[in-house]
Amino acid sequence: MFQAGPAPFKPAVAHGALRDGLNLSRGMRVGLFGGSFNPPHPGHLHVAETARIRLGLDKVVWLVSPQNPLKSASETATLAQRMAWVRDLAQGPDMIVSDVETRIHTQWTIDTLRLLKARYPGVHFVWVMGSDNLMGFHHWKGWTDIARLMPMAVIARPGSILGSRFAPTSTFFADRRVPASRAPVLAEMDAPAWVYLTAPLNPQSSTAIRRAAAQPQTP
Repeated sequence: MFQAGPAPFKPAVAHGALRDGLNLSRGMRVGLFGGSFNPPHPGHLHVAETARIRLGLDKVVWLVSPQNPLKSASETATLAQRMAWVRDLAQGPDMIVSDVETRIHTQWTIDTLRLLKARYPGVHFVWVMGSDNLMGFHHWKGWTDIARLMPMAVIARPGSILGSRFAPTSTFFADRRVPASRAPVLAEMDAPAWVYLTAPLNPQSSTAIRRAAAQPQTP
């Protein structure tokens, strides 16, 4: 879900023929939570659950990206493996694990979100991310378009709480930030609108997990 450089948007299927398995209905409040999830961990679940509860979401869709263009494919587990990992972690009727980006052949987040908005008119989408992703959000293709397409919820993550508050995206859209007390109505606000939510922090990260797994095992 991270971006670098432009690419044309060529959806593989027409909107009406999109078979994404999301089963979303008009009026729903739905969080879209994207990433490589390589691997997913309780910190990811903390972000998704915090958004679901504080924003009053009906569903959180985990958009498992086929390949992060800023990372080596050799360091990324297969999509099937990552999908299986996320399904094991994000259980329950409020969590949907989706490979829609692979199905529709979108490379950039902005294109995926535009298609989903067109596919599901009347659904109140919110883009969900951790504060660590907000730090580099201004490097994503069409980052200002994403912010203007749907409201955004940023969940505090360890190591980025202070920095994310002064990130380029935070300052660029400073006048569109809403207080945490209005989080329950964020999904129905006109974009751009975003909220920063703090909650008990979960320190786990995919990078730390991969580093630990790469360490030689002592007898």
